[in-house]
Amino acid sequence: MLSQLFRSLKSASTSEYHQVSEPQPQPADSEAQLAVLDAVELCYLKAEAALGHALKRPSVSFALRGRSAGTAHPTENRLRLNPVLLEQNLHTFTHEVVPHEICHLLCFQLHGKTRPHGKEWQSLMRRIYGLAPRTTHSMDISSVKPRTLPYQCGCGVVELSIRRHNKVMRGQAKYQCRRCGQLLSPQPS
Repeated sequence: MLSQLFRSLKSASTSEYHQVSEPQPQPADSEAQLAVLDAVELCYLKAEAALGHALKRPSVSFALRGRSAGTAHPTENRLRLNPVLLEQNLHTFTHEVVPHEICHLLCFQLHGKTRPHGKEWQSLMRRIYGLAPRTTHSMDISSVKPRTLPYQCGCGVVELSIRRHNKVMRGQAKYQCRRCGQLLSPQPS
């Protein structure tokens, strides 16, 4: 569906918007990633139509981990997207995350360095994509939530991330409970 729309828009668009050379196709491991690459192109076609000039396409990678859906690196003209959240939330990615991140790149190209979700970015979200300028997503992140381990203090059990647990095990860090101030210690298994 999105691919057909992308092809029809691309064939119907005027040549004045294609003065910038097309980037090499990005490797995609799944249908969802291919759909996102189509959505990136579609978003750029919309932006070119709204702004009236050609725009350089970003490189796109699917290597972002953690709870973030995507990040834009404006100085490198690069997008990084979370493949786990993408596979679980394709519609949200193609209709919200991709335009959100592309607006960061466009904002930098048009205005230089600005506040990440400042008035320039918000204006682009509304004007080009007709979207509310939301700064966070509302996707279920339980599948990408970091694993934790139980630690003990005077108030009870506190969950510590694997990264912090490993620092404790290597003797590189000690952590205190925020409520009672006691040092946290690994809970016996």
